[in-house]
Amino acid sequence: MTNAASDPSVAHDQGRDEDVPVVVLVSGSGTLLQALIDAAAASDYPARISAVGSDRPCEGIERAERSGIPTFVCRPADFADRAAWDVALAERVSAAGPRFVVTAGFMRILGPATLGAQPVINSHPALLPSFPGAHGVRDALAYGVKVTGTTCHVVDAGVDTGPIIEQRVVTIDDDDTEESLHERIKVQERQLLVEVVARLARGGFAVEGRRVRIGAA
Repeated sequence: MTNAASDPSVAHDQGRDEDVPVVVLVSGSGTLLQALIDAAAASDYPARISAVGSDRPCEGIERAERSGIPTFVCRPADFADRAAWDVALAERVSAAGPRFVVTAGFMRILGPATLGAQPVINSHPALLPSFPGAHGVRDALAYGVKVTGTTCHVVDAGVDTGPIIEQRVVTIDDDDTEESLHERIKVQERQLLVEVVARLARGGFAVEGRRVRIGAA
């Protein structure tokens, strides 16, 4: 499949039927994954998690296993180079038959093999394009902005540079620490990711340059 982020006019025909399969990639505790697991347990939620993958053994994998979801671990250290790992990851993801992939706290930059197989959606704890990367909460707080938030976007070859799907705003309080701010962002981030995955599953989406049109597939 064509990489959505590299083609400005790609439409993705997912969500035309019920029970749309998605693969979730995690690297850590899996709290965003848990929000999706809980949502998918409802009979009217239009997506199901067909597999959960990780680049390392982690709590997120354990959460999936407790819920009876197939899992896999694809560690970069097990391959000769990053390109070989990317190909192997793409194969493991594709074997689960997803319409699209969700990276939920996955701390690796995806390569062309994985990005070219299925559309990939990411959740980020800041209002992109401001404060990309692994320290979005800390960087927003240090910069002194008055609002931050969370962003769902289509993944491309850059670091949090793909077209934006949806955002939510979180106000920064004067006495916020990185931890307190991040906890409030996480509440919105979990809700937003669950809603965006459901909307993509129901209606599909089209990427037109920097714009993502849900229901346009």
